[in-house]
Amino acid sequence: MEKINIICIDDQQEVLDSVMRDLRPLTPLIRLEEASGVEDCLSLMEQIDADGDFVGVVISDQVMPEATGTELLAKVASDRRFAKTRKVLLTGQATHADTINAINEGHLDNYVEKPWQPENLLNTVKKLLTLYILDMGIDHTEYMSILDQQTLYNKLR
Repeated sequence: MEKINIICIDDQQEVLDSVMRDLRPLTPLIRLEEASGVEDCLSLMEQIDADGDFVGVVISDQVMPEATGTELLAKVASDRRFAKTRKVLLTGQATHADTINAINEGHLDNYVEKPWQPENLLNTVKKLLTLYILDMGIDHTEYMSILDQQTLYNKLR
């Protein structure tokens, strides 16, 4: 069975640790991966695709040394292999222009401001993961315990 992955990108390890901890309830069925920067993330996505697995959600910080989260999300959005991958910008330093650019160029699915509430981040990712699974035509029944039931109901009715 193919694995669905969520990739979290931030150049600050303590932020990555927090995100990974907050998303841990998904780990029985979803693989959580972390990347310290844009190139690390793109390399990881290549490997996941080469293994025949899926990248369901990418959660990226905006401000990183080698490129912005917006630039990363735009690269993800432009790659046909990851066209349905859901994209989240997680940042406390993005300007209004950064946010607009992320929505327009990176085809952002959600924006989460730092500091975030763990439950809100988890619920946001569950909704996006539900949409990804349904859009990809993946059998959702094995993932029922971690999917957002309201989103599932709305899409299936």
